[in-house]
Amino acid sequence: MNFDSMIANLMMVPDKIWCEMQPEGDACDVIVQMENGAVFTALFATVPYINRQMQLTLMMTESNPDTPPIRYAVLDTPHVIVEDLQRSTIEDAINNLVLEDVFESLFTRVTEEENAVDERTSNDGKRATQEVATVVIEDVLMVDGAD
Repeated sequence: MNFDSMIANLMMVPDKIWCEMQPEGDACDVIVQMENGAVFTALFATVPYINRQMQLTLMMTESNPDTPPIRYAVLDTPHVIVEDLQRSTIEDAINNLVLEDVFESLFTRVTEEENAVDERTSNDGKRATQEVATVVIEDVLMVDGAD
C-alpha cells in the first residue's frame, strides 16, 4: 500500500448517504459510506421522537405494578438529534461531525477495519454487522434522494 492510499484510508470523507424514514416520521435510519469504503450507521431523530419514546416508557411502567410510572428514554444505539429530517439537515450534520473529528465516535462502524483488535466478529473474522449492512444497502434499503 503506497503513502497516498494510506492517507486516503485515514481521511473520513462521506461518499454516499442512505436514509430510511421510520413509519412514525420522527426518526430516520442513516447509513454512511465513506470514500475509503467504510460503512457507518446511526439513527437521526427529532425531539418528538424522544417524547414518543418517553411516552411509551410511561405506558409500560404504568402497566407494571412493580414499577413507578415515569417518563424517560434510554438511547441504546447512536442517536443524532436534529431539528428536522430533511436530507440537507442530515447531510450537513454528518459533514459537521466529520469536520469536528467526532463522527467515528458517534456512529457505529459496520465494516471491518484493517488491524482491528478486540472487535466483536462473526466466525469469518468480519464484523458481525457487516453482512447485514451489505444486504441492507444492496437489497432492502429504500433510498431517499440521490447518492
